Amino acid sequence: MSSPVPLSHRALVLESTTAGFHLQTVPTPLPTPGSAVLQILQAGIISYHREIYDGTRHYAFPQPLVGGSSAIARVAALGPDAVALTVGQLVFVDCVVRGRDDPSELFLTAISEGARAGSKKLFRDVWRDGVWAEYARMPLENCVPLNEARLCKELGYGVKELMYLCHLLVPFGGLRDIKVEPGETVVVSPATGGYGGAAVKVAVALGARVIAMGRDEGKLAALKEHVLKGAPGASIETVRITGDEKADTAALMAFGTVDAVLDLSPPEAGKSTHLKSAVAALRRGGRVSMMGFVDVPAASWKLVGDDITLKGKLMYEREDMFQFVKMLERGLYPKGKDLVDAKTFALEDWKEAMDVAAEYNGIGKLVSFAP
Repeated sequence: MSSPVPLSHRALVLESTTAGFHLQTVPTPLPTPGSAVLQILQAGIISYHREIYDGTRHYAFPQPLVGGSSAIARVAALGPDAVALTVGQLVFVDCVVRGRDDPSELFLTAISEGARAGSKKLFRDVWRDGVWAEYARMPLENCVPLNEARLCKELGYGVKELMYLCHLLVPFGGLRDIKVEPGETVVVSPATGGYGGAAVKVAVALGARVIAMGRDEGKLAALKEHVLKGAPGASIETVRITGDEKADTAALMAFGTVDAVLDLSPPEAGKSTHLKSAVAALRRGGRVSMMGFVDVPAASWKLVGDDITLKGKLMYEREDMFQFVKMLERGLYPKGKDLVDAKTFALEDWKEAMDVAAEYNGIGKLVSFAP
């Protein structure tokens, strides 16, 4: 039985990138057609949130606004057109908001308004505020039901472990987009960051053999140990990125046929040769999911001569989220606290939380708010 929705609640409001956040008491939104009002239980903090909200990354978004991205929440109230969700239900709250009459118009909640007029309108006029608050209003289609009895009672996940979905879903979208099959060999590059480490877990859950690339041998060894602890018998190899393009290609090819590459390179890796090495190691007909921020990573003779498929992918699709939750509920990922080591903060500790998130980044690590 849910409690009545309060008239007001606490939220982290960003007045401007220069002024920073202030914890304020604000009116609780009312449910409207096509929406759900949610009681936020966990709200994810990504490693570069601090750089977004202090203006370092120059992301475009309206100000003021309530910050945030994705969340784990409980449905508090529903618009009159809701037919599947129920009050009290546990849900994953997706941060990718799409236009209902044109899904190509999309933006990331409280992060980036996108480049098109439609997405900017949706962000500024309809769905401005994020989930760093005790309550939030989000589109019905952004609320993905979670089987609380199965996930929390039988498999032992708490809500803070379930918040790790926000990391796992991103590489899941890329791997599904290039149709990775069980038994295939996938190169994840780079693999020792937050999303790269999550990608290794996802690829293993899909039944793939993984070759993880990274510059730090210690982090690669820790990554392998972590994955094998949660998934004994998983097939995972590691290759250190040396900066010698041909040597790194040879190191990858030493493991045999390479079917696919998932790249999650940050902008800082734009001059690195690791992705060129990975593409060069692909078999004929190999596929690449480019989810990072680097230029086309190969000579035309390789792409054309070996029928290589390059696909850019932003985040994931709605059906990907439902498929991922099915896998999680079937027990294909590490159970309970073995999935992630999470740190949580109160809303009033927002500065410390974002500082920690910037550093506490890597395989199986997550920082979130518990409003």
